[in-house]
Amino acid sequence: MSDSTTKPDAKTLVEIYRRATLIKQNDERFRSVIKAGKLAMPYYSPRGQEIIPSATSVHLTDEDSVCTIYRGIHDMLAKGVPSKLLWAELAGKATGTCKGKGGPMHVTDPSHGVMVTTGIVGSSMPIANGLALAAQIRGQKTVSIAYFGDGASNIGAFHEALNLASVWKLPVVFICQNNRYAEHTSYADGTAVARIADRAASYSIPGVHVDGNDPVAMWAAAGEAIARARAGNGPTLIEAMTFRFHGHVFGDADAYIDKAEKSAAIERDPVPALRAFLIAEGYASADDLQAMEAAIDSEIDEAVQFAFDSPYPDLAELRRDVYAKELCA
Repeated sequence: MSDSTTKPDAKTLVEIYRRATLIKQNDERFRSVIKAGKLAMPYYSPRGQEIIPSATSVHLTDEDSVCTIYRGIHDMLAKGVPSKLLWAELAGKATGTCKGKGGPMHVTDPSHGVMVTTGIVGSSMPIANGLALAAQIRGQKTVSIAYFGDGASNIGAFHEALNLASVWKLPVVFICQNNRYAEHTSYADGTAVARIADRAASYSIPGVHVDGNDPVAMWAAAGEAIARARAGNGPTLIEAMTFRFHGHVFGDADAYIDKAEKSAAIERDPVPALRAFLIAEGYASADDLQAMEAAIDSEIDEAVQFAFDSPYPDLAELRRDVYAKELCA
C-alpha cells in the first residue's frame, strides 16, 4: 500500500474492499454463467481493475455522474448499480436498468449516476463534458467522471474533450484506466508518450500518474481531483496504472499478452492484496471479511435468479424510446 500521508480511515478502506470484491465476485459469476451456456452475450472482464472505480466512487454521491465504456461493469457496480438490475440488463430482461434493451455495452442507471455506457471508444469523455457543463450552468456542485482506456487517449475525442474542459473549467475528472493493452495492441506499440498523464500539460490541467491498484494512492488522487472539480477549479487527468487479467473480450485467448507479464500481474492481484492489508493492519478481521464475501455471494445468487425469472421485453418495446414522438405512416 502507499505510504501517502493522506490516507482513508478504516471504514473507508473496508468500503473500498467491499466494492472491489463485489466487482470481483460478480465478474467471476458472469464468466461462469457464460461458460455454462446460460447467457450468450459479449462480455468484457474488468478483473484486475477493481480498485480504480472502488477508490474513486467512495468520494461520489448518486448525484455525481459517471460515463464509462463497454469494459465498465466494475465502474457501474462501484458507483452503486444494484447487482440484480445489472444482471437483468445483461440478460436482456425487461427488469433491467434499460428494460433489457441496452445489454452489456449500454448500461445506464441515472438513479445511481451511471449516465451512459458506450461502445464507441473515447466517447465517454465528450459526454462527461456535457454533463459537467450542465451542472456548471445550473450552479450545482456535482462532478462528472469519464472512464476510458489507454487506447482511447490516442483518438480525437480525448484531445478535444480535455481542451474544452480546460477552457471552460468544467467540473470533470478524466480517469484513464491504463491496463497496458488497447484491445490487442500493447501500449508501446500504439502510444508515443511514456505516460498518458504527461499529455495534460498540453491543456494546462493537472496530470496525475498513479498506481491504480493501490487503494490508498488511488483514493488520494481521485479525492484531490474531485475536490478540485467541485470547487470550480476545473478538470484533472488521472492515469491509473493497472492490468487486465483476461483477453479483450470473453473468449479471446490473449496470446498477444506476454505470459510473464500477465503472471506477475495476477500474483499482485489487488483485491486479495487489499484483503490481506486490512487484516494485517487490524482494520477488519478475517471473519468479518468472510461474512461480507458470503453476503455478496448471496446477493449475486438472488441477482442471477431474478434475471432468469424476469420476462423478456414486450415486442412493443422495439418501437419505444426511439423517437420522442413516433411518426405514423
